[in-house]
Amino acid sequence: MSDGGDALELIAASLKMSKSTSKASDAKVLATEPLMIKDARWTRLVLYALGGPLLDPLGKQRIWEHAERATRPEDSPIDGVGIVAILQRSSGPELLLQKQFRPPVDKTVIEIPAGLVDPGESAADSAVRELREETGYHGVVSEVSPIMFNDPGFCNTNLNMVHVTIDMSLPENQNLKPELEENEFIEVFSLPLRDLYAGCKRFEEEGYAIDARVGTLAEGIELAKRWKL
Repeated sequence: MSDGGDALELIAASLKMSKSTSKASDAKVLATEPLMIKDARWTRLVLYALGGPLLDPLGKQRIWEHAERATRPEDSPIDGVGIVAILQRSSGPELLLQKQFRPPVDKTVIEIPAGLVDPGESAADSAVRELREETGYHGVVSEVSPIMFNDPGFCNTNLNMVHVTIDMSLPENQNLKPELEENEFIEVFSLPLRDLYAGCKRFEEEGYAIDARVGTLAEGIELAKRWKL
C-alpha cells in the first residue's frame, strides 16, 4: 500500500498530464455579472472631472471615465511588457506566438508573449523572465521600445515592447520547460515573419481574435514590403 506522499505525487502527476493535454480553445465563459469596485483585484474605474484648472480646449468643463490597472509597481513607469521574440532559424526568422483564451472577448486570442512587471524589475529583465516562464525559451534582449499606451481613450495601461532574439542552437532552447501558473493555459507556436499578415487573416477566418500588438507588427511588415522600406 502506498503512503500519503505517493498518493499526492500521483495526483500532482495526473493534474500535470491533464493540463499538458488541454488547449486554450477548451476554455469558455459560463456567465457574466457586474463587479463591485471593492471586489476588483486587477482594475479600478476612475472618473475625471475636467473642471477647475482642467478644462477642454474650448474652456468647457467635462467628465471622463476610464479604467486603470491596480497592479503597477510604485517604482515602475509601466504595467508590463510585450515580447517580440524572434526565433533564429536557417529557413528565416520566425515570430514566437501564443494562443490564449481571453474572457473579455470570449475567444482564443493570437498573441505575443507578454506579462506584468514585478517590483524593482526593468522591462528587459521582465521580458526575459516572462518569456522563460510562458514559453520555456531563453533569449537575449536587443531593443526596448518607448513606452506605449494600449488604449488611451479607455485605460491607462502601458508597456514597453521588448525585442528578444532566441538562438535555436543553444541546448536550453531544445527541451523547453515552461513555468506556467496554475490558471495559465498557453499554446506556443511560431510563424515566419514574412507570413505574419496572411497568418492573421487566416486565424481570423478560423475564429480566433488577433491581439492588436500582433496585428500592428503584421501591418508594419506589410507596409515595409509595399513601400520597399
